[in-house]
Amino acid sequence: MSAEPEGIPRLDRIALRGLRGFGHHGVFDHERREGQEFAVDVVLGVDTRAAARSDSVTDTVHYGVLSDHLVQVVEGDPVNLIETLADRLAEVCLAHPLVSEVEVTVHKPNAPIAHPFDDVTVTILRRR
Repeated sequence: MSAEPEGIPRLDRIALRGLRGFGHHGVFDHERREGQEFAVDVVLGVDTRAAARSDSVTDTVHYGVLSDHLVQVVEGDPVNLIETLADRLAEVCLAHPLVSEVEVTVHKPNAPIAHPFDDVTVTILRRR
């Protein structure tokens, strides 16, 4: 007997944190020209029960393959805002049929700010 309400799939979490890529995003010319490192965290909402039963990577999200696709976006076409970058990364995650929702955080630790700071982040949540 299932503990979940009927018709509502349980969402487990697969997280990939601190994925890095070198991109040319930003509103300033020097950001576009020189580029900088960005870090990405994604937390996927996935029902992992089939993978747990089969013990097969084909029944889940292969985070190695996903990381390749995410870094391609970070290192790809420049955008002005990390909000836009986060949205593009979310689209990549949601393209996987097993992903029902995703939380994406983009870190811009070298943002052009005139004061001491640790990090600048934008976090978005997207669902199917």
